[in-house]
Order: sequence, then structure tokens, then C-alpha cells
Amino acid sequence: MSTTGPDAGSLFPGKHFISTVLEALETKTAMSGTLGRRYFMRAAMAGIMIGVLYAAHYAVITAFAQIAVGGSTLEPLGRIAGALTFGWALVFIYYSRSELLTSNMMIVSIGAYHRRTTWGRAARLLGLCYLGNFVGGLLVAAFLRFSTLADGAVFDRMVASADHKLAFVADGPTGWVDLLIRAILCNFCINLAMLLVYNGLIRNDVAKSSVMIVAVFIFAFLGLEHSVANTVLFSIVGMQEGIDLGLVAGNIVLALLGNFIGGGLLIGWYYAYVNDDTRWLRDNPADQASTGGSADLS
Repeated sequence: MSTTGPDAGSLFPGKHFISTVLEALETKTAMSGTLGRRYFMRAAMAGIMIGVLYAAHYAVITAFAQIAVGGSTLEPLGRIAGALTFGWALVFIYYSRSELLTSNMMIVSIGAYHRRTTWGRAARLLGLCYLGNFVGGLLVAAFLRFSTLADGAVFDRMVASADHKLAFVADGPTGWVDLLIRAILCNFCINLAMLLVYNGLIRNDVAKSSVMIVAVFIFAFLGLEHSVANTVLFSIVGMQEGIDLGLVAGNIVLALLGNFIGGGLLIGWYYAYVNDDTRWLRDNPADQASTGGSADLS
């Protein structure tokens, strides 16, 4: 029986995840600085993908809702099919190396914990990313405005969904808390998927894609609140029939806050902390020597 204690690798198994995220952060920080225009374009492409897949999500639900079987419609099945359709958005964004605000919340939080970035630079990166996502979604909204792709029942469903989301803000503190919780859980799901994709344990692309699809399916099917998807939806509805900008601003602010808590803190900050072996290696110099030095990434 071994008398040696557990090594750093078994006590802090997420080091590969942390190092992968920090490498990604370096690239994103450099691009958002010296290559800001190209970074903005990558973020805009993510917004376009969100817009197209989100519109398809509503179109699929509407198509199923128009099928009558035994006196009822197939809308419940359509909600499943629509959520699965939208689930591919994260896959497309990841494999095209586009930039999505909500997953970057996790990345900058880990970077801030390890002092690889400042909160000021993190805010600049997130701000530029959100602006790009917004512009990309706005382009999709314009496409839908000047085409018949979202006419009739599809657009009516979008309007009803936007009204439901804005009602959280209009309902006062009770609605605000509901919206905030939905936003927290939304980005928790998204970044839990990215954790599994980045941690090095899943190497198969089919498995990676499945993880991302399931994460987005959960938030779309449960009606959780995603700041970028909401922005795109409000842009589509607002461009065609107008929308209350005050309620929109309230929804987006609460969604951004909840998304940051769910992805930036509950995933990013939490996993940065539980995989920080700096103090343990300082108190166990023998293990530090056997691993070739501290695995600290700060």
C-alpha cells in the first residue's frame, strides 16, 4: 500500500481546462486589441448564426403547431424539434471560431482570477463582442424585414415570445427575479457545455457537438434567458412593428447580469478557484518537485 498522498493531478483535475481557456483568452485579448475590426467581424458572424438559427427555431415550432392530429396540434413536439434546431447554433459558432458573448464571460472570468487580464480589458473584450453579436443579429433582422421568411404565424409567434420576455420587466421585482434566475441557468448550461468541450476529456467531434446541442436545447426548451438571443429577437420584432425600448433595455441588462453570474461566476470563477493548486503546492514542496514546479497559471 502506497504511503504517498494524492498528487496535484488527482486533486486538481481541471488544470487542462484552465490552461486551454487561458490560451484562448490570450488570442481573444490580442484580437480585440490590435485586430479589433476582425474580432468585431467574428462576433458579428456569431450574431448572424444566432439570428438565423433562432428564426428557424420559431419556424419549426410554428410548422408543427399547424399540424392537427386527433383534435390537437403537434406543438409540444414542435417545441422539442425547434429547441434541437437552435441547439446547432453553438456548434456552428464553436467550429467556425466565431465570438459569442456568453461563452466569453466564462473565459474572461478565469483570466481575471489568474490575473492574465484586468477587468478593464475584460470589459472591453465583452463590450466589443456584444456589439458585434448585436450588429450580426440586426443584419438578420433586416433580412427578415425585407423578405417573407418570417411572415404570418412565424412572426406572430416571435411577437408573442418577445411580449412574454418583456413582461418579466413590466411585472416588477417578482418578474425581475424570475428573469435573472432564468438568465443565470441559461449561461450555466452554455458554459457547462464549453467546460466539457475545453477540458480535454472529450476528443470526439460528435460528442462535443452533442454536448453543445443538449446545452442549448435545455435553455431553449425551458425558456431560459440568453442576452444575445433576446437582443436578436427584439431586433426582429422591433424592426417590423416597433417595441418598447425601455422594457427591452431592462430585459437585456438583467439577462446580461444573470448570464455573467451563471457563466462567469458559477462556471468560470468557480472552476478557476477549485483548480488553483498554488497554495497546495507551496505547502507540499515534494509534490512540486515531482511535477517540475507549480502548475499555477497566474
